[in-house]
Amino acid sequence: MHAARFSLLHRRRWLLARRAVQLALLVAFLLGPWAGLWIARGTLAASRWFGALPLTDPFVAVQALLAHRSMAIEALLGAGLVAAVFALAGGRSFCAWVCPMNPVTDLAAWLRATLRLPSLLGHRRPERRLRHAVLAVALAISALLGTVAWETVNPITLLHRALLFGLVGGYGAVLAVFVFDLLVVPRGWCGHVCPAGAFYGLVGRTGVLHVSAPRRDACTQCGDCFRVCPEPHVIAPALYGAAQSRAPTIASADCTRCARCLDVCAEDVFDWEWGRDGRARLR
Repeated sequence: MHAARFSLLHRRRWLLARRAVQLALLVAFLLGPWAGLWIARGTLAASRWFGALPLTDPFVAVQALLAHRSMAIEALLGAGLVAAVFALAGGRSFCAWVCPMNPVTDLAAWLRATLRLPSLLGHRRPERRLRHAVLAVALAISALLGTVAWETVNPITLLHRALLFGLVGGYGAVLAVFVFDLLVVPRGWCGHVCPAGAFYGLVGRTGVLHVSAPRRDACTQCGDCFRVCPEPHVIAPALYGAAQSRAPTIASADCTRCARCLDVCAEDVFDWEWGRDGRARLR
């Protein structure tokens, strides 16, 4: 029984770590309005931590610069700090480790798989480049209309405002994303639409933290990693690319660094690696 419990925990260790980070961030924001303990003021869009450290979402900062042609130095520094962290972490690590919509879309994916729900679009999928088009439109509207355009409809911001300030309208946007992923397109919002994810993917192209498949010769082709990965197309080049002399490092900026492949692989094929070339093993 103990071995079975350990195995179950082992298969969810990185998932639990991500949920712990997401919960800790949410609690840090909630303690102020709910208990008067102000660890963080504001939202993920712009906040001040411990009364001193300003942090700004760099995607919001770029929109604000385009809209207003200027920004307070403090806000710019906060945006630069956040961008630097996720540039080092690489890929779309914001999406897996910070974004409060991640548990929502993960739940939709789990329910879809458990209930074996068909997609309303059948086998058709929107182009993944759609999210970059949405990103470009959001930035263009900000510049043309002089407003931080995406933040008026951003489910991430709306959910945060709903949780922190009781603005129940934000839950409608969350429900819409959930239904979209559940019934219309599997992993559709994050994988095909969300411009914030597209933006952080661009920021994370130079990342030094990678998921890799250094023991890919041990792969039994069970498919577990593909089933749990929110961006399964990133795995194949690293896992099966030895014949083409491809490195085992997952190089795509679409990788969210969620580490679910590390969780579920019984053969311990995957690992974390550090460095621009992904050669330095972290354990």
